[in-house]
Amino acid sequence: MVQLPVYNAAGDTVDTYDIDANELAPRINKQLLHDAVVMYQANLRQGSFRTKSRARVAGSTQKMFRQKGTGRARAGSSRTNVRRGGGMAFAKENRDFSYRLPKKALRTATRMAVASKIIDEQIVIVDELAFDEPKTKEMNQLLKNLPVPVAGATTLIATHERNANVYLSARNLSPKVTVQPVSDLNALSVLKPKFLLITKAALDVLRDATSAAAPAESVAGTEDE
Repeated sequence: MVQLPVYNAAGDTVDTYDIDANELAPRINKQLLHDAVVMYQANLRQGSFRTKSRARVAGSTQKMFRQKGTGRARAGSSRTNVRRGGGMAFAKENRDFSYRLPKKALRTATRMAVASKIIDEQIVIVDELAFDEPKTKEMNQLLKNLPVPVAGATTLIATHERNANVYLSARNLSPKVTVQPVSDLNALSVLKPKFLLITKAALDVLRDATSAAAPAESVAGTEDE
């Protein structure tokens, strides 16, 4: 059990939050985290590339010259891949790279990712993020007040629900600052940034979801690494 400080918008410690990383994930399975991250990255690939095969290259299909008697090597049409301007051998085609791992495995990987942030001391808890209207200046000042290096470090801001004002306040700060509700978190979105800035309510939602999944979901082949 660890006690994490809870900060307010001014950067002052107003409370402590007791949490055990084992509560979210009894063990950190690096192979499962790797498989989940690779899956999410593969699903982001566009896969719309295509090169021209000999069937798609413009040109005649007529044999260039007779088979025998010219003293040259036999040749087919001008669209063959061995000639300049011909089609490509083994041309690339449109491809869908997406695939899915089991839901239980992905939920477990997400909890492992959050637990790893706790273990590595890369998590910052804030009591609330309340914005009456989008204010980038206020969000920038809030991040400066908290123990999160705004410059040079990537940060994920996790809220307990979708909050348009928080999103609009943070989107123009830097490509390194992202905002997600806790329901949309996954292993890639948690592990990719250096720091996880999460509200107290969001962490409560995550813990409640973990408790609701009890008994703990087991993933075949998981091992301590």
